[in-house]
Amino acid sequence: MDRNASGLPVVLGCCVAIFWPGALTFGFPGVMAPAWQEMFHVGRAATGLVIFFMLAAVGAFMFLAGRWQERYGPRKMIFLGIAFTAFSSVIAAYASSIYMVYAWAFLNGLASSFVYVPALTVVQLWYPQKKGLVAGTVSMVFGLSAAVMSPLFGKMLVVLGYASMNLVIAFLTLAFGFAGAYFACAPSAKARGLACARNSEKETAGTKRLEDLLKRSLTPSESLHTRSFWFLWITWTLAGAAGVSMSILATSYGLFRGFGLESAILLLAAFNLTNGTGRVISGFLSDRFGRNRIMSAAFLAAGFAYFALPFAKSLMACALLAAVVGFAFGTLFSVSAPLVADCFGLRHFGAIFGLTFAAYGFVAGPIGPTLSGFLLDRTGDNFFLVFAYLGVFFLLASACILAVVPPQRSMDN
Repeated sequence: MDRNASGLPVVLGCCVAIFWPGALTFGFPGVMAPAWQEMFHVGRAATGLVIFFMLAAVGAFMFLAGRWQERYGPRKMIFLGIAFTAFSSVIAAYASSIYMVYAWAFLNGLASSFVYVPALTVVQLWYPQKKGLVAGTVSMVFGLSAAVMSPLFGKMLVVLGYASMNLVIAFLTLAFGFAGAYFACAPSAKARGLACARNSEKETAGTKRLEDLLKRSLTPSESLHTRSFWFLWITWTLAGAAGVSMSILATSYGLFRGFGLESAILLLAAFNLTNGTGRVISGFLSDRFGRNRIMSAAFLAAGFAYFALPFAKSLMACALLAAVVGFAFGTLFSVSAPLVADCFGLRHFGAIFGLTFAAYGFVAGPIGPTLSGFLLDRTGDNFFLVFAYLGVFFLLASACILAVVPPQRSMDN
């Protein structure tokens, strides 16, 4: 890597490594929720808890993953995350109760933390002037993988059966994940020096920008004393809850509207398609027009999409509105990462980003998928009520993100 001083293999490797963790995080629960309800004789509230346990693990371990990567390096963390992801699929294969599914969800959330934060960190270190683009690219694959795999998960379940499907997933996760993790290394001082000597003036300025971001970084403790951190934390709580709820509600809502299973899964596929592809688009746009503006506009559109969804008549209309929510959810993931780097620096990016993720992990799950499942069970599938409060969450997030600006202290360090 030093010899070529090129970050392209790193970006590609991180994309390959993140593919299966993303598919299992955003696609698998939504496809499998109806099957789990039938297999274990549980309601929607019980399957909504699957997302709760997954997000609880993310909240608990995202910060630790950020800390540990500073000590052990991103490559080792990604290798470990891939191993845990595969092992969680083995647990799912032999699940005999919904509680074993919860164990799968918790371990999968833990594993995705070990892959996602190191991947985002290392690509931004290689491309400090294009943080939004490269972070959006990796985040795109994280979300887009579910759009690709959601229809295939349904077919695999029918063709292979539940246990065999999960064992195949475990094998594919190891094969692809380990291959991608091999390339996930941070740029050394030598690599940055070679880049300065050989690259264009613009690229050299990017290397200097990296050094500047490292020097001006806040510590996790310092970031907690800023107003920007807490507005970002609230944004992750509200937009995270509203966005991730669609991953578990999309298929169920399609079935509720009378669409067949394969048609209902198209709502989930539409959500995940823009959840994935929208990440690189919003990341690129945020480099040009500002992180806050792009995020606020996306959240505003998603809020109105939730309000309109109960009135949509056709499958295509429902899928289009689900896609708007998916775009906003993907924007939250892709643009938050460079926004954290802009506000608090790159030296402790993983740890600080992990702290913001705690809102998503510990709070978004209970007030999003878990509460929505509970309300649907209690109200006899009143999706209007559920979509209304999720829409309000997005509108509030649209206002909160505008208050996230670089603290003055970060400029003085």
